[in-house]
Amino acid sequence: MGKFVISKTKNGEFHFNLKAGNGEIILTSETYTQKINCEHGIESVRTNAPNDAHYDRKVATNGKHYFNLKATNGQVIGSSEMYESKQGMETGITAVKNNAPTASVEEKL
Repeated sequence: MGKFVISKTKNGEFHFNLKAGNGEIILTSETYTQKINCEHGIESVRTNAPNDAHYDRKVATNGKHYFNLKATNGQVIGSSEMYESKQGMETGITAVKNNAPTASVEEKL
């Protein structure tokens, strides 16, 4: 089972990582100035993750693949790691779809 882990950055802001059941980070958020906004970001990921149309598939200048998960308003709410292949990226998207809706929340503040 996946989990969201909320952490505090060195400058006092908040962000979350979505981790798969094996502990691998499969999605990382932007930073938020307030914890409540970070929690709203998690809820947005839960809501939007199942919808394939909300994934923006990209290729970086170095040829690696990655994706952004976007909210209904088009704002990026999470980004993936860089993948060597398109198939790896698609596997990452599937992992987010499968883990996000029911993932627990853990705080490491």
